[in-house]
Amino acid sequence: MRGYAAVGIINSKTEANVGGALRACSCYGASMVCVEGCRYQRSCQDTTAMYRSIPLIHTDNIWSVIPFDCIPIAIEINKSAKSIVSFTHPERAFYIFGPEDGSIPNRIMDKCKMTVMIPTKYCMNLAATVNVVLYDRLSKGEK
Repeated sequence: MRGYAAVGIINSKTEANVGGALRACSCYGASMVCVEGCRYQRSCQDTTAMYRSIPLIHTDNIWSVIPFDCIPIAIEINKSAKSIVSFTHPERAFYIFGPEDGSIPNRIMDKCKMTVMIPTKYCMNLAATVNVVLYDRLSKGEK
């Protein structure tokens, strides 16, 4: 697939999920991970040291680091979200994920162009959700 993907994480609770998201980005070809808020210790659990190949940016404002001409997409379970099953990923995507123990704040949801959800029985782990979204992008882009 032409283009690129970046991942934004809002107020992550654990360093393990940030490390897992970074590793998912390396596996599926995403270009960057941005973290807004810092509830976790910055001792990244990235066992493959992907922070040396993929930028890991900490910020107080996720919108200050969104790449130019990138479409912000909230990954969130809500009534208006489109299922990832029928979702077509844009060429340049900035996927935004909420914290493990909450939702993406309205101040961010209101600025996202789209909201996408993974149809599951229960909420997924943050790093697992990043893996599913990026895998879906890769698999649909290679057709």
